[in-house]
Amino acid sequence: MQRDSAQFRAEVVGSFLRPAAIKEAREKFQAGELASEALRRIEDEAIREVVAHQRASGLKIVTDGEFRRAWWHFDFFAGLDGVERYEAEQGIQFNGVQTKAHSVRVTGKLGFGHHPMLEDFRYLQSISGDAVAKMTIPSPSVLHFRGGRKAIDATIYPDLNTYFDDLAQTWRDAIKAFYDAGCRYLQLDDTVWAYLCSEDQKAQIRERGDDPEELAWIYAQVLNKALEGKPDDLTIGLHVCRGNFRSTWISEGGYEPVAEILFGSVNVDAFFLEYDNERSGGFEPLRFIKPGKQQVVLGLITTKNGELENRETVKKRIEEASRYVSLDQICLSPQCGFASTEEGNSLSEEAQWAKLRLVVDIANEVW
Repeated sequence: MQRDSAQFRAEVVGSFLRPAAIKEAREKFQAGELASEALRRIEDEAIREVVAHQRASGLKIVTDGEFRRAWWHFDFFAGLDGVERYEAEQGIQFNGVQTKAHSVRVTGKLGFGHHPMLEDFRYLQSISGDAVAKMTIPSPSVLHFRGGRKAIDATIYPDLNTYFDDLAQTWRDAIKAFYDAGCRYLQLDDTVWAYLCSEDQKAQIRERGDDPEELAWIYAQVLNKALEGKPDDLTIGLHVCRGNFRSTWISEGGYEPVAEILFGSVNVDAFFLEYDNERSGGFEPLRFIKPGKQQVVLGLITTKNGELENRETVKKRIEEASRYVSLDQICLSPQCGFASTEEGNSLSEEAQWAKLRLVVDIANEVW
């Protein structure tokens, strides 16, 4: 699969607004009024419909909308060996909004075994037709960063170097497992790199006893170890997210603080970067993108509201970005998913699909 093919110019990050049928079914399931098999059948049908909508919008890459998940990350983490999901004292604080009080911690040796999302991918691929089925999972960096040292059992991992080795191996095994299941396009979602661009977030990192610069190097090494031995026909993208819960955000600041480490050393095939507002800074950091080797997917279309962007303005921003990285290496997408959690963002399904059609139309005009 060649990422320089024209079919990849118009991209999608992953999640979509949950339809009413999914929300109702999950409520009944949680109340004990619906069996797991019935829930899955309802999810199957909703996923079939969201794939059809993506293809009708002109996309050649499709996802399952993350319809089987409540969270973009916790559901995946909970399926790993050695990870326990629990009720936290408080949720994650976004800009004026707080999430449900859920979290995860490492209580055993990390590993990737019979993960339920492998079957989720197989179903997606079975209904994708001639479109490429893209699987989205969180990045390994997120599992460590969310809780830090205090969320890792010290009797299991007294030495964090061993933990980071196992973290990389767990994702390396996950990558192989998805590949063996037929996946040829895997996206790692990562909020941490955006936190490392934020002065406010870096201050909080230092307060808890960590060094932001050291963490950047550690996470780059973990990612590269996870990617060792990646098959040539497997594309792996990294989405750098600034927070997307119910149309809010967490981090602000341009990519310059991490650009040289992230773009210059992390061996993914594509970087999905949020550029939908002034909080994201300028395009200058893109000068570190490896020439001819990686693509940068510009998230110039916001998923946080339903207002449709001006296509000429978007095209001018693509042109501006091409001063720092070749136009041949640029693609276009929304800045994030439309529903990083089951609550979803503040826009309608109609606006969601209008946004995606705009991405496809602009990509066809530019390339």
